Amino acid sequence: MAGDMKVLNALDSAKTQWYHFTAIIIAGMGFFTDAYDLFCISLVTKLLGRIYYHVDGSSKPGSLPPNVSAAVNGVAFCGTLAGQLFFGWLGDKMGRKKVYGMTLMLMCLCSVASGLSFGREPKTVLTTLCFFRFWLGFGIGGDYPLSATIMSEYANKKTRGAFIAAVFAMQGFGILAGGIFAIIISATFQASFKAPAYEVDALGSTVPQADYVWRIILMVGALPALLTYYWRMKMPETARYTALVAKNVKQATTDMEKVMQVDIGTVQKEPTISANTAVKSSNEFGLFTKQFVSRHGLHLLGTTSTWFLLDIAYYSQNLFQKDIFSAIGWIPAAKTMNAIEEVYKIARAQTLIALCSTVPGYWFTVFLIDRIGRFTIQFLGFSMMTIFMFALAIPYDHWTHRGNHIGFIVLYSLTFFFANFGPNATTFVVPAEIFPARLRSTCHGISAASGKLGAMVGAFGFLYLAQPQDKTKADAGYPAGIGVRNSLIVLGVVNLLGTLFTFLVPESKGKSLEEMSRENDDPTEAGAEVENHSSDNGTVPV
Repeated sequence: MAGDMKVLNALDSAKTQWYHFTAIIIAGMGFFTDAYDLFCISLVTKLLGRIYYHVDGSSKPGSLPPNVSAAVNGVAFCGTLAGQLFFGWLGDKMGRKKVYGMTLMLMCLCSVASGLSFGREPKTVLTTLCFFRFWLGFGIGGDYPLSATIMSEYANKKTRGAFIAAVFAMQGFGILAGGIFAIIISATFQASFKAPAYEVDALGSTVPQADYVWRIILMVGALPALLTYYWRMKMPETARYTALVAKNVKQATTDMEKVMQVDIGTVQKEPTISANTAVKSSNEFGLFTKQFVSRHGLHLLGTTSTWFLLDIAYYSQNLFQKDIFSAIGWIPAAKTMNAIEEVYKIARAQTLIALCSTVPGYWFTVFLIDRIGRFTIQFLGFSMMTIFMFALAIPYDHWTHRGNHIGFIVLYSLTFFFANFGPNATTFVVPAEIFPARLRSTCHGISAASGKLGAMVGAFGFLYLAQPQDKTKADAGYPAGIGVRNSLIVLGVVNLLGTLFTFLVPESKGKSLEEMSRENDDPTEAGAEVENHSSDNGTVPV
């Protein structure tokens, strides 16, 4: 039946139009907010440590204790994982559009509430911050499967990969916007409220107004998403959901005629119960069925495993940024700066890294994904990340000597580049293309949740692993680890495993969604089963 619908054929063959770019912006604003928030929290945690965990007489500025730091950074990951699973499932049950507005409003409300964290005592402020960041993450998590699915179902098959990748690439602009805004706010406060360095006056280095800085930075992240809320509500339900899941071909055609501004015409007025639809029902298997495992089990294993392995490496890379920035002199020792100045210096350094490697990587993917294919980009990305990680790890002592830092920076930046011109983009794109419409959002949510689980392993497991093997040299509150060199070797192995698991992921370049999910297969292959089973005995899709 999928193959007989003019509306789906019209979407697949449509020329690139203004509504495609509108959909990219509307869907991408969620990822803009996501990246903005994740980028800014690394700046905020430094400032929170100075404000709420100052220790009189200490030679170093205050910092968040390990358990508090893990909670502030990790609670959003927990919320994101839960949101990906829940909203992914809900998007297949209720429809993409009905759920889409919920996630955006949750993100906006919790971004603002994060900046309004209550009280003056450290425990009160950090507890409320963690509470709101969990629900912020929950909303962000929902945006992953819904944005990818909506964009894939709106796009034509010729440029679908580029459109989905462009939605994800809005993360790059979110990172830049977060850094630039943090630079502006910190520079403004620095000029207005002068303060000495910590080593000159420990208490005076953190002015009372610094408490406004982190709150403003977090709250502003809600604005871009809030501005697109109206347009999200105006978007019609995707034609594929309406036609293939809700079984209303006429409504799907009407909606897309308005969006595309063309006359498509319906092939059939309304789906009727016939032998054809009885046969089709045999293909409507659920997630937890033998049919799904047979058709898509390896595909789901491929998308979940590669996303999991990618995020272990990707998020753990952020752990080494502070060491790298300090090594090349971009960030002076914390005690030589005041609190707001430290925010400015870190934001400037991270913005430069994003501008030079992270953002270009995203857009290389956008421009090339429909030319060279998803598999090639993912395989190349994982392979190059493996090579560069081993190149950093094996001669690690060499890179620590003065004069060799520039080479380290180049290799480190290239790993970020090939993560984004590689699996960081393709792991988002592919799950939105290869599963049936009725399970597409759910399977993307499962894949994304697997990635977020990897992010937790990368961000926190390696935070402990990377500690020096000599416990006396480890950061305060941390046990001895395996050292940075050995941690980099482990990450190299993780990337190598990602390269191997990429072979489980099918190529979807130039193919329709129905062709990839086999929704337009000749149903006679299931005819024998249909003859022996009534539709009442069929498996209900999960």
